[in-house]
Amino acid sequence: MSNSVLFDVPGPKALHRHRIIGIVGVILIVALVALLIYGLRSQLGADAWSAVFTGEAWTDYFIPGIINTLQAAAAALILASLLGFVLAMGRMSFVRPLRWVCSILVEFFRAVPVLMAMLFFYYLMVFAAPFNTLVPPNLKGLVGVVAGLTFYNGAVMAELLRAGVNSLPRGQTEAGLSIGLSLGQTRRMILLPQAITAMMPALVSQLVIIVKDTALGYIITYPELLRSATNLSSGGTNIIPVFLIAAVLFIVINYSLTQLAEYLQKRMGRSRGTRMVTIEQAHQESFLHDEGALEEVVDQSGIHEKRRPPDEV
Repeated sequence: MSNSVLFDVPGPKALHRHRIIGIVGVILIVALVALLIYGLRSQLGADAWSAVFTGEAWTDYFIPGIINTLQAAAAALILASLLGFVLAMGRMSFVRPLRWVCSILVEFFRAVPVLMAMLFFYYLMVFAAPFNTLVPPNLKGLVGVVAGLTFYNGAVMAELLRAGVNSLPRGQTEAGLSIGLSLGQTRRMILLPQAITAMMPALVSQLVIIVKDTALGYIITYPELLRSATNLSSGGTNIIPVFLIAAVLFIVINYSLTQLAEYLQKRMGRSRGTRMVTIEQAHQESFLHDEGALEEVVDQSGIHEKRRPPDEV
């Protein structure tokens, strides 16, 4: 019997059986891949790839698609960060009605699918007056994508910032109150700068999700990378090579952003000794937990106010 809680360490017979199962699994996977390549041999030949590597394919389709993808992702990240900051401040407010309203908005935006939000804002600008005249026709797809991404990711950003504040030691708040700062001053001057630092790697990781979600703009004809690849394939180019190139481009972009997030996490954690906040941690604490924590902080503030010595004349 091993010390493992979940299962025992396999013996010699089990190891031999697992080795055989692994070899058979690898053979089956290789056979399936070979069968797939054989079935797509007409799409994967040299002639099929020739049209993908022409100057026209890149200047008219792939490069504009990459630019539009990054443009929508950057705009959504900036706007979502601003919206998330406002919602986070509202969720951590000591005014109970404001806290409830912001909590409802955060939960609502997190529950609504991104594609549904994109469709709502896009059709709002296409059919509903006076919104149909506010945005030029060539920008309605971009605005629909950015708006849908902004509201969903703004709610996630709010949770990231709130989790960053909650991840700080409670002694930070007590230290601020003990030197005469109010609760608002303690939060603005001590907690928020550290929380923003702690959430930076998660913010970059969220950008990876935003970049991938821009592909949903395909539905509302926004010319991001997936839509550009589709337009290229519809012009007579074989579809498999086009989408393989588009997939490789997405992988390169997202892998680069992931490596940047890991670099920031290691560098900030090493230089500042700050506990980094992950996206998973942003969803762990409930609204009721926040209510209790805020009430406790308010009680502590009242204690410090009573203990504070009078100012000397």
